[in-house]
Amino acid sequence: MFAVVEIAGFQYRVQPSDTLTVPKMDAEVGSSISLTNILAAGEGSNVRIGAPTLSGSVAATVLSHGRAEKVVIFHKKRRKGYRKRNGHRQHFTQIQIGAIAVA
Repeated sequence: MFAVVEIAGFQYRVQPSDTLTVPKMDAEVGSSISLTNILAAGEGSNVRIGAPTLSGSVAATVLSHGRAEKVVIFHKKRRKGYRKRNGHRQHFTQIQIGAIAVA
């Protein structure tokens, strides 16, 4: 069984025991969360699509929080001596998908 869920504006196709890296969530490590924005769900050729969502929930467990690799932003104007370097590290949360219950 799979489900397409919306988490923080992004859509993820999930199955039980999948591990996902999603934008940072306000939940403690080891806590259980419930994802209720289910856009589609199915098994094999039997697929149900929500209008806009399906009723049900996807259980997930928070594994860890962290920061992604640094993305370097570099600006330069040729022949002017202008150079500017900046960087950014995005915060993320790793979750593990448990049971998928769609009514």
